Amino acid sequence: MPGIKSLVKDTAVYGLSSIVGRFLNWILVPLYVYLFPASEYGIVSYLYSFTAVALVILNYGMETGFFRFANRSDEPEKVYTTCLWSVAGTSLIFILLLSVFLPGISSALLLPKHPEYVWLLGVTVAIDAFTNIPFAYLRYKNKAWTFAGVKFLNIGVNIILNVFFILICPKLEQVCPGAIDWFYKPLGGSSYGIGWIFVANIISSLVVLLALIPYLIGRSWKFDPHLLSKMLNYSWPLLILGVAGIASQNMGQMIIPYIFKGNEEAARTMVGIYGANIKIAVVMVMFTQAFRYAYEPFIFAQARAEGEDNRRAYCDAMKYFVIFGLLIFLGVMYFLPILKHFISPGYWSGLRIVPIMMMADLFFGIFFNLSLWYKLTDRTQWGMYFSLLCFALMLGLNIWLVPAIGIPDGYLGSAWAAFISYFVVMLLSYFVGQHYYPLSYQIGRMMLYGLLSVALYFVGEQTEYPSAMWLTYLIRILLLCGYLCVVAFFEELPVVSPMIRKAIRKK
Repeated sequence: MPGIKSLVKDTAVYGLSSIVGRFLNWILVPLYVYLFPASEYGIVSYLYSFTAVALVILNYGMETGFFRFANRSDEPEKVYTTCLWSVAGTSLIFILLLSVFLPGISSALLLPKHPEYVWLLGVTVAIDAFTNIPFAYLRYKNKAWTFAGVKFLNIGVNIILNVFFILICPKLEQVCPGAIDWFYKPLGGSSYGIGWIFVANIISSLVVLLALIPYLIGRSWKFDPHLLSKMLNYSWPLLILGVAGIASQNMGQMIIPYIFKGNEEAARTMVGIYGANIKIAVVMVMFTQAFRYAYEPFIFAQARAEGEDNRRAYCDAMKYFVIFGLLIFLGVMYFLPILKHFISPGYWSGLRIVPIMMMADLFFGIFFNLSLWYKLTDRTQWGMYFSLLCFALMLGLNIWLVPAIGIPDGYLGSAWAAFISYFVVMLLSYFVGQHYYPLSYQIGRMMLYGLLSVALYFVGEQTEYPSAMWLTYLIRILLLCGYLCVVAFFEELPVVSPMIRKAIRKK
């Protein structure tokens, strides 16, 4: 139980930077969707999907590899600096190749007229890939608050620069052009539009790099080729896993423009609507990400001492992940009439994907939680197999469902593709994991909570009264309290009086 308490504490701190940070970034979503049409915001969402894949490639599983070998090694500092040398070298090579082959890469991404967008985001990704290693080091050292502080710095600078470039500079250009012309005019001024989003990104990433310098200097910077070889051997399946996984997560945004290649405007509009509504469902992703930041160091630290207590801790972690994930699902869906105002009414046609994507992301979070068995048993190739299967399912279902639904609602096919694919790999990972590393998960109880939350969701959907929204929210809050009471009863939490619990059981 102390291990679970530590996991919960660290998840809360990492969640602070992840959830609050993403919430602050949400502030930018209304800015983008109210100022730019869906076809332009679609370019942003489309490019971000590719940069997410590039970031995984440039990290090639070294974060997880660092945790694995740092916890096993007598010289964790050498593991850290070896990782730094490796990722720094590959990031620099990536920037060089991107610069040399930029025209061809831009054309392949269907953006031949905007190669500067591709270059700015590419360099940003290379910087982020490198800084991910110092961030992993902070997690290894349990410096959760430092981690959160630097993340907040990144987010704060990014928001300030976005507001400055997109809102303030156009005003200054009219009243005091001399103050900003030296940097504003060369890129096209206000007509540069969404390009300023990418400029803000690269500057904020450079600021983070500067903030992490204390964790880069003052070290011996040892490089051990033999150690790196072992780390790469451990991590390369995680690279395939990561690339297939992140490509699957972003499949809709990536593939829609290619499916509707003759209708670029309509395709980008669909990507814009899909991407904007994912920002609402992303609360579940935030929770999973916060859990992931705390969970990887937790499982490798627990693995140092084998025993039933550790296995119980893994099972408890899964159960509470499901409990809180379902609570988040209900909370977002119950308050969707408020949350939808984060995006422009022109994007509301895509609200239908929010519950689908919320559950899909929960399945993905459970799949990640289950991944401990192949990480602890050094069977990381299984993670690769599952991710490749998920990628194949996602690709095939998108190719089938998106054009079948067609313009303008094809993005619904992408949402259902995610739901089905994550559900399938979640089940497979569980059954295979029980063979290699059996754990006594409380499946029955978690299914009970799942069925209860789905039932409460449908009940809540029938309680929307447009003329009396206060009543709608009151009923939904009571339904949420009902869910929490059921959880508290079965988990024997002190929220429910022992006398009441005893009376219910007697009946």
